[in-house]
Amino acid sequence: MSGTERTGGRHLDGGRPLTAYADLLYVVCPRCGCRATVMTRPDLPELRYYAELRFRPRRLTCGDCALTREWTAERRGNALIGVRLGGPDDPFFGLPLWLQTPCRGEVLWAYNERHLDAVEAHVAATLRERGSGPAMSMVACLPAWVKAAGNRDDVLRAVERLRAQHADPHHRPSAAYGHETPRRTADLYVGPPY
Repeated sequence: MSGTERTGGRHLDGGRPLTAYADLLYVVCPRCGCRATVMTRPDLPELRYYAELRFRPRRLTCGDCALTREWTAERRGNALIGVRLGGPDDPFFGLPLWLQTPCRGEVLWAYNERHLDAVEAHVAATLRERGSGPAMSMVACLPAWVKAAGNRDDVLRAVERLRAQHADPHHRPSAAYGHETPRRTADLYVGPPY
């Protein structure tokens, strides 16, 4: 689909928070550099609230080198300490997200295809409306440079680059270079998440 076919139309923000997209994250495998996945463990009970995704145990798996790792939320007394979502690194293992690319001097990133679709739908629309959902929806928290109408074409081209990156699970995204070793999740976030 070309940029002119994508633009136009109406987008209604349904109020989905960023946590709604955090069930599946594509990351750079720390062993082989191919695309790996971070998912909630399949043996857990059904999800009741999106917020639970910040605390649920995760499993990192790479289909190329067979690497697997487990993550569980830190405990302080009886309380679970969840992750803070946002930024171009996965908040569970501190690995670079697979879907990230430079755009207008910043980094456009997405956790998965559904997240990328939601960003694209909002950016491509010429009429953007807010629903009755929460004020902290993923769309409401997008950085101003992503939402700026003057940046629409550049952001949509970046979305296409991300789709091409996703199609090739063996070609590491260029934006993911420079931080090959996992970072502590507390050090990952400087600005607000989107």
